[in-house]
Amino acid sequence: MKTLKLTRNVFLLTFLLLSSWNTVIAQDQKVVLSESKLTVFGTSNLHDWDIEAKAMSGKSNFVIVSNVLTSIENLEFAVESEQLLSGKSGMDSNTFKALNSKKYKTINYKLTKVNKITKVSANSYSVETQGDLTISGLSKNITQTFTVVVSGKKIIISGKTKINMTQYKIVPPTALFGTIKTGPEVTIDFKVTYN
Repeated sequence: MKTLKLTRNVFLLTFLLLSSWNTVIAQDQKVVLSESKLTVFGTSNLHDWDIEAKAMSGKSNFVIVSNVLTSIENLEFAVESEQLLSGKSGMDSNTFKALNSKKYKTINYKLTKVNKITKVSANSYSVETQGDLTISGLSKNITQTFTVVVSGKKIIISGKTKINMTQYKIVPPTALFGTIKTGPEVTIDFKVTYN
């Protein structure tokens, strides 16, 4: 009888441990560059413009319990300033100068707080957050809402964030002796995969 009870208890404990191990996923993930895209859209007195990030990195730690996103313990993201490219050398040069890219090599984002996680569908969530965005050495805490899709071991984050360059003491770039002037507000459109 004691042997049967002991065997049953060992089986039950093993089952609980294996169940917990299978239902809780919380590990570091890194940006998959080939599956990620970040574009900055802006305006000028002549035409709209955009630049794309060709090099970015980051890490994250999402907690998924029984296939449900329950929290984000860490989320970091960095874009190399001189890898924000438009395909036009003059515009790229003006961008690097405005960002003071020789001194500040990267633009960084670090999550500081998750305000709310709302399940939208079976594997999609709307996440309201706060985080520190650092551009040209100046950090500002920003509030943003983005979408998180859990796809197997991959986490895909997407959204749009508007920022005013002057809040980071960036003088909006100009061209052709100041005849072309960019607007101070830009929109960052991103879809980043972590794995």
